[in-house]
Amino acid sequence: MEKKREWWKDSLVYQIYPRSFQDSNGDGIGDLNGIRQRLSYLKDLGVDVIWLSPVYQSPNDDNGYDISDYQAIMEEFGTMEDFDALLGEIHGLGMKLVMDLVVNHTSDEHPWFQESRRSRENPYRDYYIWKEPKAGGMPNNWASRFRGPAWTRDEDTGMYYLHIFSRKQPDLNWENPQVRKKIYEMMAWWGNKGIDGFRMDVISMLSKDPAYPDGELKEGNPYGDGQPYYANGPRIHEFLKEMNREVLSRFDWMTVGEGVGVGTKEALEYAGFDSGELNMMFHFEHMELCPGPYGKWNTNPVDLVQLKAVLSCWQQELEDRAWNSLFWENHDYPRAVSRFGNDSPKYRELSAKMLAICLYLMKGTPYVYQGQELAMTNCGFDRLEDFRDIEIHQVYEEMVGGGKLSHEEMMGYIRHTGRDNARTPMQWEDSPNGGFTEGTPWIPVNENYRTIHAREQMGREDSVYAFYQKLFRLRKASRVVREGTYRLLLPEHPGLFVYEREGEGEKMLVACNFTSDRQELKVPGWPWQEAKLWLGNYGSESDMAGLRPYEGAAWIKG
Repeated sequence: MEKKREWWKDSLVYQIYPRSFQDSNGDGIGDLNGIRQRLSYLKDLGVDVIWLSPVYQSPNDDNGYDISDYQAIMEEFGTMEDFDALLGEIHGLGMKLVMDLVVNHTSDEHPWFQESRRSRENPYRDYYIWKEPKAGGMPNNWASRFRGPAWTRDEDTGMYYLHIFSRKQPDLNWENPQVRKKIYEMMAWWGNKGIDGFRMDVISMLSKDPAYPDGELKEGNPYGDGQPYYANGPRIHEFLKEMNREVLSRFDWMTVGEGVGVGTKEALEYAGFDSGELNMMFHFEHMELCPGPYGKWNTNPVDLVQLKAVLSCWQQELEDRAWNSLFWENHDYPRAVSRFGNDSPKYRELSAKMLAICLYLMKGTPYVYQGQELAMTNCGFDRLEDFRDIEIHQVYEEMVGGGKLSHEEMMGYIRHTGRDNARTPMQWEDSPNGGFTEGTPWIPVNENYRTIHAREQMGREDSVYAFYQKLFRLRKASRVVREGTYRLLLPEHPGLFVYEREGEGEKMLVACNFTSDRQELKVPGWPWQEAKLWLGNYGSESDMAGLRPYEGAAWIKG
């Protein structure tokens, strides 16, 4: 049971993707000193915690999630002195900094792997997962999450190494206690520097099934689905309890794990109040609804009834047992207003505000991804060469090169769900490149930066930015939002998301219209005559009988 109010429960977390946030030296790549230039912007927004995507030394096969030195800064981002200055300024403004922890794998350029591949007898050989060929081929049929096989043969030693992601991201062998010891020492090194916690990349994948069985073959993929055997593996909780004992418990940290293959049952094991492991988990059930024949590569609209069921399940199953993390966006998913709302000029701001009301009045810690507070949209690039993501290019080669899809079909899917939609540069103003850089940006800026940018929104009282400020200010002052119970209403309504929060003698009704049509609102028994509008995206008035297009509103009684 919950014993005390930890600081991270009442914090607004803001994710920065450093490569795309702010360039300070004109090389077209965002950097640490660029982030320092924008700290007052984040403070004014109401941010309490900055989550920094990887800034470690990396050859950038997967934009920093392939680390070659955990205790050095990527040269493009600056120096360790720059990092120390950034951390000091963040703390000086009363904010905290959470780093990205990527320890399922390293870069193949990490010294450990360079040694590991030298010979079968090398002391570092067992730092990674090496297997003998099976029947002249791969050890099993697992697919990489970036397409293609999850195994690569090393010509010098004749064995295969596992890489669930890119072939340049070999998986670490967490069965080796020396690997775990080295990682815990590295984590403590950052803790002693003064950081405030870790977001843990694919943390549910550290323990693999020791039998390494073949995965199920699914239509459209010649390789097998290994996820049942590398997610939530047999020793994962042993490893994380050990990590907690050795490192996490020594610091007043916020820890949130990225939970591939995690549902509410698993989340309670990873992050239950008495689990002795992590504070929170990210789940992706609401982000991966309505898949098509090619998985996430589709243009399917989101089914609201399914979305309500998933988010409500997490609210109800974790009540009094674990803590929720609330997010619409991150660096791996398209822009929320383009996917869940309506990014047309007419409805973009209304639907972005509605989405904020819908999610951030639930119970849990809210996470905002850079540009979300401006209702930045998907990028809409027409040319494949404008995309930089390794996943996009590998799936294009497989689908189009393999004759499964036409160029036009695949480009439509990429524009709808590709990860680069979230990775275009932050739009600060209407000057060239949106104020992101004076050079040539590493990835093109979304062409709508001339109308969608921070400077314009910060000067307008009815902007999405101003709405986020107001919402989070109200949220922090509201005990029923922070601590109240949750109950879904009208679960089968195809256009409305309606729920009730209750606690400490107060009741709140939250109602959101996910359509461009007016929707009648009927909530039997709700005491309308005693309630007042608490927050709405149409201003200070709202019709209790119905919701206008993309209207979101919260009424309170008590």
